[in-house]
Amino acid sequence: MKKAVAALVVLTSISLVGCDNMTNQDVGTLSGAALGGLIGSRFGGGTGQLVAVGAGALAGAYIGGKIGQSMDNADRARMNSAFENNAVGQPAYWQNPKTGTAYDVTPTRNITVDGNQYCREYRSVANIAGKQQQVYGTACRQPDGTWQAVNNN
Repeated sequence: MKKAVAALVVLTSISLVGCDNMTNQDVGTLSGAALGGLIGSRFGGGTGQLVAVGAGALAGAYIGGKIGQSMDNADRARMNSAFENNAVGQPAYWQNPKTGTAYDVTPTRNITVDGNQYCREYRSVANIAGKQQQVYGTACRQPDGTWQAVNNN
């Protein structure tokens, strides 16, 4: 049951991320929901587990949506630079002068996803309006040199 619920959350997220008209907030919300659901699936059993998956997905969606909403093109460029240039464990810090949001992005591990050897797990912390939001994710370098968040199992 745990694997089925986790797979459903991930597949739904992956299918929606490919939509052309999705905003940064949409991608952040879906990624956060998928991660939160996966984390929630590790707790409890039976009905309790379903509640944990739902609560995890809701919390993850909220946090991911807030971070995605606050990022603009300059923030994504800084994040791409951190993925490309920072060593594992070396954080990149910046503050967006337009939004006031402060970011801390740290590559945490180099991995291979679906044959792409240029992928990195990361931790992102955003201080949005005085509230700290933390997200863990995976990004892979694309053929054009940009980095894109991915869902991996």
